[in-house]
Amino acid sequence: QDGDLKFSLESVKKLKELMDGNRHINPRMMVPMGGYSPCQEKHLPEEFRPVCKREDAPMIFRRLSLAAEDDLCEICANAACAGCF
Repeated sequence: QDGDLKFSLESVKKLKELMDGNRHINPRMMVPMGGYSPCQEKHLPEEFRPVCKREDAPMIFRRLSLAAEDDLCEICANAACAGCF
């Protein structure tokens, strides 16, 4: 969950994979993570497509990716997880 937006854990994990995969590109060619948006990725889950139309999409994607770090959501260690509290 990010604000009023809710996404499935599986989709957030897929998003994290896409964003982590982007880090392995040549560093000189890489866009800074703050400005990176996975909207051009063909494997982006459909439920994220509406986010791509938002001006704050890169920040939303970054926060969601951070929430999925080390599967913390599955053990409710992250405040961004829905249904834990």
